[in-house]
Amino acid sequence: MEIVNALEDLRKYIEEPRQFMGITFGLNKGECAVLLRRIQTLLPEQVKQATAITRESERIVGSAKEDASAAVERARAEGEKLISEARKEAARIVEKARSEREKLIHESDILKLAKTHAANARAEAEAEAVRLKRGADDYAVDVLFRLESVVGKVMSTIERGKSEMQRPTQPAMPGRPK
Repeated sequence: MEIVNALEDLRKYIEEPRQFMGITFGLNKGECAVLLRRIQTLLPEQVKQATAITRESERIVGSAKEDASAAVERARAEGEKLISEARKEAARIVEKARSEREKLIHESDILKLAKTHAANARAEAEAEAVRLKRGADDYAVDVLFRLESVVGKVMSTIERGKSEMQRPTQPAMPGRPK
């Protein structure tokens, strides 16, 4: 960054006095003033750039957080909906099985068959409920993987911005603004 180079030039000028044929010369007010004006000129632009990058990073992170929250909420709602539907379907199947069982109980000669049928219906209902829950869980995991990808891209953008701000630039000649 130019501001860092200008500050380094000023430090060297103050800490490393010039010598000519064994004679050491002190500070030149004019050269110090030129270096200070150069620093003053560069500082506002560097601060503006850093502020803009910081705001953009904060905006991106905020947007990613909002997107993540919305995605998680949608996944949660969808999962709850699927589980609720699975429970309703399971209850319907169980109720249907009970109803059939009651009917078969009244017919004493096929009681054994009724019990078997009811058990099978219940097992099917439970298996279906497990399958639907697994599907909801898979959907939630998929949403979280996509969210992780979006956040990874945001982090990559932030890292590039930080790297760009930290990249050294060509040192300037003392007394000459860029």
